Amino acid sequence: MADLTVTAANVLASSGPKEQGVAGEAISAGKALYKSSTSKKWMLADSNSGVAEARRSTAIALNNAALNQPVVVALPGSDIAIGAALTAGTDYYLSDTPGGICPRADVGSGESVCLLGLAKSTSVLAFNPQFPNVQL
Repeated sequence: MADLTVTAANVLASSGPKEQGVAGEAISAGKALYKSSTSKKWMLADSNSGVAEARRSTAIALNNAALNQPVVVALPGSDIAIGAALTAGTDYYLSDTPGGICPRADVGSGESVCLLGLAKSTSVLAFNPQFPNVQL
């Protein structure tokens, strides 16, 4: 398997908390994000990043945004129509592709484990990130 193929135009939060912020880089809807502690801008999370805080996703982008443009994010506790085909009941994780989301089988050696959530259906992800700070 590989990262989810997300159609950005189909990403919608169906319930749960949201926040508006500023993009610290180009972001597409459906990408896993973290908020930089220094710039306070939303950035693409990455399970094998050299930046420790980048290995922990805390939000999912709900719209596309260029650098320094507004971005709305879904926060933990949100149900998100992720714009990709999911397998109901499957757990999904942060991948080693910046912002990417993948099934557990694709989390490999050298990556930090960041569970993003469980598929409630073939299209909705229950976003409830868990970060045990464990590297494979």
